[in-house]
Amino acid sequence: MNRQQTLANAVLESRTLIARYFKGFDDANHTKQAQHLPNHFAWTLGHLALTIHRVAEKLDGRAVPETDFVRGDGRAGTPAKFDTESVCFGSKPVDDPKLYPGHDRCVAIFDDAVQRLVAAIRRADDAKLDTLVTWGSGQVKLWSLAIRMVFHNGTHCGQLADLRRALGMGSVLA
Repeated sequence: MNRQQTLANAVLESRTLIARYFKGFDDANHTKQAQHLPNHFAWTLGHLALTIHRVAEKLDGRAVPETDFVRGDGRAGTPAKFDTESVCFGSKPVDDPKLYPGHDRCVAIFDDAVQRLVAAIRRADDAKLDTLVTWGSGQVKLWSLAIRMVFHNGTHCGQLADLRRALGMGSVLA
């Protein structure tokens, strides 16, 4: 297995693992928040998808898809699209289902982002993966962003696990 396959498989596996924590969320509770916890389900999937698309953009040169995201003021989300400002780093989720896509659409947008990144990684040659790019306030190689997306997905998976417990959903491992 080459580096591209290893990185792509890691991203795919992180999707498989976080998806176990989607159980129990639906249109009735996907924007519910729990006291002292930072995020809700819809925000989490939108945030992950947006971040993954921004990594994929550095690999394939295509912008964040307008089919899934709108650039608004944080309140321009629709049943079909996330507002980038409502799910970007530093944004604050709100319990207003009208501002986020429905549950199934959230999952589809997240899945599309994962598939795009996986395809971009598989197509990248070693020179591309070794390209130094700006990420946040630093410089990193593109291959390391794939690993960061696995970690990022895992971080937010932990938040979903906490949210599930706080909302009385119980463990997915039971």
